[in-house]
Amino acid sequence: MKRISIIFLVILAVVSAVAQRKVVLNLQRTIEIAGDSSLQAFRNQNLYMAGYWEYRSFRAGRLPSLSLNLTPISYNRYITQRYNYEENIDVYRAQQMYSAGGGLNITQNFDPLGGTFYLETSLNYMRNFGDVKSTQFSSIPVRLGYRQSLLGFNQFKWDRRIEPVKYEKVKKEFLYNMEAISETAVTYFFALALAQAEYRLAIDNLASCDTLYTIGERRFKIASISQADLLTLRLDRVNARNKVENTRISLKRAIFTLASYLGMDKDTQIEVELPSAPMAREIATDIALSFAKANNPTLLKHKQSILEAERDVNRTRVEQRLNVNLNASVGYNQVAENFSSAYHHPLRQDLVSLTISIPLVDWGVRKGKLNMAKNNLNVLEIAASQDELSVEEDLIMTVSDFNIQQSLVASALEALDLAETAYEQTKQRFIIGKADINSLTLSLNRQQDATKNYIVSLQNYWLSYYKLRKLTLFDFETGIELTNKFDIEHHIR
Repeated sequence: MKRISIIFLVILAVVSAVAQRKVVLNLQRTIEIAGDSSLQAFRNQNLYMAGYWEYRSFRAGRLPSLSLNLTPISYNRYITQRYNYEENIDVYRAQQMYSAGGGLNITQNFDPLGGTFYLETSLNYMRNFGDVKSTQFSSIPVRLGYRQSLLGFNQFKWDRRIEPVKYEKVKKEFLYNMEAISETAVTYFFALALAQAEYRLAIDNLASCDTLYTIGERRFKIASISQADLLTLRLDRVNARNKVENTRISLKRAIFTLASYLGMDKDTQIEVELPSAPMAREIATDIALSFAKANNPTLLKHKQSILEAERDVNRTRVEQRLNVNLNASVGYNQVAENFSSAYHHPLRQDLVSLTISIPLVDWGVRKGKLNMAKNNLNVLEIAASQDELSVEEDLIMTVSDFNIQQSLVASALEALDLAETAYEQTKQRFIIGKADINSLTLSLNRQQDATKNYIVSLQNYWLSYYKLRKLTLFDFETGIELTNKFDIEHHIR
């Protein structure tokens, strides 16, 4: 009795494990799993995070930065030239020096002018060894300054224009690629749905062929059908068996492909449920086109490239003329032999510095760089115009296909209902001897074709829908832009 219980438990565990590997998926769930677990989804996520942190670094660069600079130990032993006042000659003397120092520095970039404000404090210590020993502390309690290039290139201003566009492009590329994953998931889903339907049709067809052949044998015995008709029924049964095996292989291959794409175990048995016929929805071309122009990452990529090319033109143009750099600061400093005195009665420290750089002769190097930058800008503008036309053309055709696919799905569903009804009636008429074998075969073929056509029409509809979402990054069901939805879900401002 104990042995029987153990065997029963083992069988139950095996059955339970097999049952756990079976998954029933609808289209929406398939797309959700693909967006969460597919390898392509992980790749897209990492690409987006790289762009996100690059943008975060840019934003952080607009805030004040605090740095601490330390030189805890600096020892120098050397021979130096010194003047001997007693003998009125220069002599070489051995010298030893130990020094240390440190300072705090706060900087804030000023984007409109391209300069940098800085606030700093520092303390340095120096100890000399040798013939003359001395100890000194040098302090700068506080110093406030500003430095910038007065006529030079303003990198900060261009970064403020380019970096937000770069991040927006990265974000919309991520959403674009996720919609492309949805397209692929739709393709694999309906490939399995078609293989599943063909397998079921093959099973049903084999059962019908067995039944019809049995009926045919009885009718042949009473000379109701000819031997040729009986052989035809037998051939249909053989072909039906072969069809079952072929469709079983195709079904396994479709299941494996979808399971691999979704990141599931290779032994998972997937069964898909076809979505119902979609509700009629008409999408206006001009509305879809406006969203595509605003959200398509290809057009944003061109916008970024054009801004970068304009920046390069501006840089090369500025480098052709003179450059004036300003550095001004005001603060306090003091030198003393001990630490406390170094901060006692500090002296005023002022600095104003202007440096001027004037290009005189460069044999046309700067002019050549400027012309190259201008030509590059022209090429990018032409490429952007061409790609914009391609996006518009692709979008217009996709909208047209989508609007047509809705009526095609309805027609395919109507044809499927008619074909199934016609086949059942023809089969019943054949059973009672009022229809021949050719009519039955033709009716069966029409039913199978109608089933496949309906699945294909559903696939084309959903492919058009998700391609439309990909091109526009707009959810036509909820009326919300995917970028806004993404920002809300990820709390991005």
